[in-house]
Amino acid sequence: MSRKFGAPLAASLVCATLLASAPVAAQSTGDWPSRNITLVAPQPPGGGFDTVARVLADRMRPILGQTIIVENRTGAGTRVGTQSAAKAPADGYTLMIGALSNMALNPGLYDNLPYDPLKDFKLVGMAVTWSYTLVARKDLPMSDLKDVIAFAKANPEKLTFASAGLGSGQHIASAVMARMAGVRMTHVPYRGSQDAYQDILGGRVDLFFDISSAAKSQVDACNVKALAVSSKERQPIHPNVPSVFETGIAPLDMESWFGLFAPAATPEPVLAKLRAAMAQVMAAPDVQELFAKSGGQVPKGSMAEQEAKVRGDIERWTKLIREAGVKGD
Repeated sequence: MSRKFGAPLAASLVCATLLASAPVAAQSTGDWPSRNITLVAPQPPGGGFDTVARVLADRMRPILGQTIIVENRTGAGTRVGTQSAAKAPADGYTLMIGALSNMALNPGLYDNLPYDPLKDFKLVGMAVTWSYTLVARKDLPMSDLKDVIAFAKANPEKLTFASAGLGSGQHIASAVMARMAGVRMTHVPYRGSQDAYQDILGGRVDLFFDISSAAKSQVDACNVKALAVSSKERQPIHPNVPSVFETGIAPLDMESWFGLFAPAATPEPVLAKLRAAMAQVMAAPDVQELFAKSGGQVPKGSMAEQEAKVRGDIERWTKLIREAGVKGD
């Protein structure tokens, strides 16, 4: 009897298994999301990653119909949180805030990065960009960037520049600009921007290339002098401050962007829902105004153009960082 009915019985079991699994597969995409979503911010609360994560979590929740929980997964700069998101199940229930730092700068800073920004992630959408502003201690004798660079050329390594840490965006902005301008300055790394500002305000360090939204309050209070911005064009929050590119000192074009990313194998129907929800959020005037108040700008362009931006920045900054000899901690 086993020989007579064995094959049909096995076939029936296979069919039954496939039929039973079909609703589960459908539920994983067609009914997504059916539970809470985790949004990884790979830096502590209070910074750009956390700010963008909480804006998106709050605004996408009513659109998707599920709570989005922001998880600040920190360690090794941004590498621990980014790696954890890369290795998470690609089911749409784990997302991540990716930025210039962890997606485009880290590949040039670290030889053995534990994730691949292009192979391990797919872009859901870009959220905001911020420029950096080069500020100087208020009693620095030089009044503009051209004078600063002229002094640096005549006095190698005498000028000091602060950063929020080895391999930080502030470090890279200054180091790459200096290399492009053909000057040598002395890097003074700190544990975060607050520590750097203490010494800038105290006159113990000369320059600091900080994110424009944070630098604005110090510039407005006349605690520091704004010399230039890192973006190719001037910034609305610093309308009287030229860009480095504009001064002719160096062809610098650097903006810190933030976007929403999902693990690479996330199903296309889930990605489509995420992209539609994020596009709706980023088109809202109040969201654009919220970012604009801090000097942020919502990126324009199609998904293909935004993806090309990410790929282009990874290639460009990996080359620039290695040419400047900058290494992460």
